[in-house]
Amino acid sequence: MKKLGILIMSVMLIAVGCQSGPEEESTTSEHTEHVNSLEDVHELTASIETLPSFLSNHPDTIADIYARVPHYQDVIEHMPCYCGCGETAGHRSSYDCFINIHNDDGSLVWDDHGAKCPVCLEIAYYSMELHDRGASLEEIREFVDDRYQEGFAEPTNTPMPSDV
Repeated sequence: MKKLGILIMSVMLIAVGCQSGPEEESTTSEHTEHVNSLEDVHELTASIETLPSFLSNHPDTIADIYARVPHYQDVIEHMPCYCGCGETAGHRSSYDCFINIHNDDGSLVWDDHGAKCPVCLEIAYYSMELHDRGASLEEIREFVDDRYQEGFAEPTNTPMPSDV
């Protein structure tokens, strides 16, 4: 548990000072407005190396998170999202906020939901950073659940990593 505390503190310090992390703290009222007022855009690309064109309307920090997400599928697909997208968009995990379909041929159908949502961006960012620092899926999941359990929407129905 001490190891997880050190990892979390490291990620929090990096997130606060890092240009590639989420830039603003989200609130439930802002996000509820987002979920109810915008429809998601899906875009097919031939591979993970080709980012969707809808990212041209967003800051580079968001494109940086999108570029990393497909490489962390085994982590992010086990993390719930707390933005309300489980009910409004049918998402099953945080991975669905960024990738709608990951085809066997390597092509992807991207989802712009994550690009519009600070909660989605944070969960993906923290999950990837904690994983890079050696945290287990269970430790990352505990961090996400603890951080977003109050003041956010109900989480997606994402099985715990040990349940899959």
